[in-house]
Amino acid sequence: MPDLVPIIGMTEDESLKALEHGAQVSSSVEVNEEGNPIKHEVRVALTSEPADSRTGTPTVYLSRNEEGHVLQVGYSTSTSSLGYGSFSFSDAVEKVGVIEQPLDEAGMKIPEGTVKLPADKMKYSTYASDGTTLTREYYSFDGSGEAENASTYPWSAVLSYDYTLANTTGNLADTMRTIYIYIGQ
Repeated sequence: MPDLVPIIGMTEDESLKALEHGAQVSSSVEVNEEGNPIKHEVRVALTSEPADSRTGTPTVYLSRNEEGHVLQVGYSTSTSSLGYGSFSFSDAVEKVGVIEQPLDEAGMKIPEGTVKLPADKMKYSTYASDGTTLTREYYSFDGSGEAENASTYPWSAVLSYDYTLANTTGNLADTMRTIYIYIGQ
């Protein structure tokens, strides 16, 4: 996983060089929302990182301002690409740090105990119409933390487990487990 925090403030070209990991622009779009400081979104595929057959190549998201400098950087990949493929949703969050570890590798230090799931599993679980078949676990986390350069940045993260294919095949290994993290703006 790349060190993301130093990319904040860089231009697109500087970001691509700093990312390494086979960074290649896969898409680029203008953002035209009044009052939004982000004016351009760039998706960067990290082609030298391990890809997952269901979720694809790890991706970095560069959100740039009008001057072309990165205000926010994001990253998405399968949890298996990070070594968390076989953990249950709650164990991944509460026991092995599936949110804290990638943020740390990205250059963010967050206060211990910041990332917690709600006690009520229904707040992050979706069931099929039968009321018993779990189809999805999804939760969004956020906070602020200190970067290695002593700057404080907001961060957010989403963890998503989609059981649709696993329910069809009867094989829990077919669960699509994806993590998204964002740092800055």
